[in-house]
Amino acid sequence: FLETAKKNALNDLASEISVKVEGNSLLYTLDRKNSFDESFTSTINTKTSEQIEGFEMVDSWDNGTEYWTYYRLNKAEHARIKAEKKRQAIAQATDLYARSQASVAAGDLKSAIDQDLRALLAIKAYWGENDEVLIGERSVPLANEIYNDLQRLTSGVRLTALPERCALEYSNHFKRELLVTARSVNGATTRDLAQLPLVMSYPGINGKVTATSNTDGEGQARTTVQGIDLGAAGPELLVRVDMDGLVSKDLDPTFVKPLVSSLTVPELRVPIDLKLPKVFISASEKNLGEPLTEAGAALTFRQELTTKGFRFVEKESEAELIMSVTATTREGGTSNGFFTAFLDLSVSCKDRSTQDVVYSGGKQGVKGVQLAYDKAGLEAYKKAVQDIRQEVVPALMNAIL
Repeated sequence: FLETAKKNALNDLASEISVKVEGNSLLYTLDRKNSFDESFTSTINTKTSEQIEGFEMVDSWDNGTEYWTYYRLNKAEHARIKAEKKRQAIAQATDLYARSQASVAAGDLKSAIDQDLRALLAIKAYWGENDEVLIGERSVPLANEIYNDLQRLTSGVRLTALPERCALEYSNHFKRELLVTARSVNGATTRDLAQLPLVMSYPGINGKVTATSNTDGEGQARTTVQGIDLGAAGPELLVRVDMDGLVSKDLDPTFVKPLVSSLTVPELRVPIDLKLPKVFISASEKNLGEPLTEAGAALTFRQELTTKGFRFVEKESEAELIMSVTATTREGGTSNGFFTAFLDLSVSCKDRSTQDVVYSGGKQGVKGVQLAYDKAGLEAYKKAVQDIRQEVVPALMNAIL
């Protein structure tokens, strides 16, 4: 009850001191931005509300059931204390801002952003007030100036990649290294950005592939694209500045996270051009020793691989891969008037230029049952279609890609 009485008294004192959000203040600016949610604005208002200092306890009284306390505040003393604290905070923020500018000149974006954020936090109690200072020969609202500098720092980052398009093809084994360069552009001045944290991602066979890296002393970072998802529409490598990586862990996330999330996130999108190999296919398919006259396994391979992006050619000399398909059926016996046949399928792929075998596999003993041996053999070919699509083709592609 003692603390409750004190709290009530100080609340009454605080209500006697007007708090007005200045139109040129950072709080006013942030409150008008849609990117700042209600909870963040509420937190700012709570943290920047009037802090009562310089009060004194005059007297107290109680009768066993009630407790009264009387506090007094000298408004002039309160204003003096507050003005001195504000002066010290602004001096600290101004110094941090100057350090940020020095970091910019050195190409150290991470330190520059860190110093700007620390400068803003140093004066967060005054975000709603007038904080005009002289920066060089300009009179500017300090918090707004620092926040605008943060926006300039991130929006001035330029990311480039060599090569500009990521070509994945059989000749490079569907694996390509890219060199990403980060620079800061400010008017005619361009600086390499060292130790800049980056996040790079692209669609992989087993889901999104994500890698993190920091640029070196020349503002460069390397990444390798491989194992791309063939089904991805318009695949690309996305390179983004890791904004979380730019923020020191000791800074208050209540204020820092919404501030950082409102900034422009520099990014680069590198198109991935997937060019699957040219294939020449030869087939030897028989049904019980006789050449197959109907559609067989080779046609299924051709159709399925074509949908994946493989290109089939009619001349072996034009191909990168030579595919050989051998399929034959054999009698498996009869039972209750039904005839059984089994299909043995083998497929191999080799590199035309090196003659190295890239893939070798197949399916043995695919069963077909019908009213005659020849029809049972054709039935086995039909059943093999699903095995080719679901097992053999994926294994072949994994070997090639």
